[in-house]
Amino acid sequence: MFSGNLLISQYQKQEISEIITDLSNGNEKPNLERENRLLFDDKGVADTDSLGFSADVFIEEEDEIIAIELKAVRPNSGEVRGEKQKILEGKAALSRLFPDKEIKFFIGFPFDPTTDKGDTEYNKKRFMSSIINMEKYFAEEEVLLSAELWDYLSGEKNTMEQILTIINSIATTEFMEIYEYINNNDNINTDKYKIYLQTWNMYQELFIVSNISKVEEKLNSKYKRVLNQPVFKNGEYNINRYMILRELICENTER
Repeated sequence: MFSGNLLISQYQKQEISEIITDLSNGNEKPNLERENRLLFDDKGVADTDSLGFSADVFIEEEDEIIAIELKAVRPNSGEVRGEKQKILEGKAALSRLFPDKEIKFFIGFPFDPTTDKGDTEYNKKRFMSSIINMEKYFAEEEVLLSAELWDYLSGEKNTMEQILTIINSIATTEFMEIYEYINNNDNINTDKYKIYLQTWNMYQELFIVSNISKVEEKLNSKYKRVLNQPVFKNGEYNINRYMILRELICENTER
């Protein structure tokens, strides 16, 4: 999640208001090229608060900025208009922060609830038409849906299929047994422990287990306490433990 208070110009504020009014009245259809031209051409002073900027996904590349607002459920008609205005103001503000980068802002939906052909299938036109006013405010190019969203985030094909495969390999009747075994540090040196890590695709933890013997003599009391922390804390992977141990391993294996 990325959030903050950003500024836009009075001109951009007015253009956004006119874009929303035109879309609301049906005088214009969603058109990314037209809307971006109106938002990005202004060279005035940024002296007006935009809507509180936030994005669930924020990626800065060498030549572009990518922001994605994720929605787990279909928004109602009022929310659709509000999301469009938020995205327009977000793009306007980001264009000022990053004048030399291309600005892309999407609304993303992790799955298509209108399909019955499988978890990874989707039909964007049908999905958008199922939401009141969605087609009125958003162009198809602004929407990332189901497998399209996951592939965009990973940069690879069939990402959603891979995610579902991982979920299915974990969500078994042995879930709690494996969870408790992994979370017990007394098992860390057993072959069964490594097999469970592979089964759950926990390759970060497998890296720690496979390399910790190389630096065991470097483990002072601080690092021993870190190593002995549970792999899961409050049901979530203990990423801080991993980062500390990984840094120690890399420092000592590079010397």
